[in-house]
Amino acid sequence: MNKIVIIPTYNEKENIPLIIAAVFNLNAGYHVLVIDDGSPDGTAQIVKGLMLQYAGQLFIEERQGKLGLGTAYIHGFKWSLKNGYDFIFEMDADFSHNPKDLENLYNACKNGTADVAIGSRYVAGGKIENWPFDRHFYSKGGALFTRLITWMPVNDPTAGFVCYTRKALESINLDAIHFVGYAFQIEMKFACWKLGLRIKEVPITFIDRQIGVSKMSKSIIKEGVLGVIRMQLSSIFKNYRNKVKAGSSSKVITANFTNDLVSKSK
Repeated sequence: MNKIVIIPTYNEKENIPLIIAAVFNLNAGYHVLVIDDGSPDGTAQIVKGLMLQYAGQLFIEERQGKLGLGTAYIHGFKWSLKNGYDFIFEMDADFSHNPKDLENLYNACKNGTADVAIGSRYVAGGKIENWPFDRHFYSKGGALFTRLITWMPVNDPTAGFVCYTRKALESINLDAIHFVGYAFQIEMKFACWKLGLRIKEVPITFIDRQIGVSKMSKSIIKEGVLGVIRMQLSSIFKNYRNKVKAGSSSKVITANFTNDLVSKSK
């Protein structure tokens, strides 16, 4: 159990069997964890059916209701650490991230050059295909805004295609990460940077989804803008590093994850 790809889903019944197959067809030893937020279209049932085919490689965690991207990934991080994985990936279900690029992210961390590898659209060699002008504007503008406000040396702070090493995630107090939308991606990178973790951006080609509906909304954009400002103010006037630094590493994470499960079962 070395590498696991976390894929959050909400109404992805068309994409989920295809993306799972694409990951396993790499034959590179990846496992997949789907975090489904009660998709009414039956996404979870499809994954459960595939678990027979990919026994011991494919897993699902089901949550009641649409609880947000950030909390889905935090749940997945805790689950993955508890179950002994060393390289933990974030990836969308809609093929905007090419599964073949998983190996490039993995190699950046495996070779010891990075604790966190980001699949970046905004470094040399990175690009975006099939996006309308407004998405380009919001994404590029958001990246520039984030860098100006936070001073964080990451060209693609909202990127959602990431490899974290166990060391990186065990360094973070995951319960201190509060954003639930796409601002979550910024906050995780900001926390990693503040904790002195080594971050490397790996160029990827980002392709707009062909099937399904984008989850982007005005409220998500608002959270990103206000969240970046609030996050930077917190880091200036309070000891942000101590806030996001893990206490006793994986023991705390495992205990919190177990307590979460116990609370849900009551």
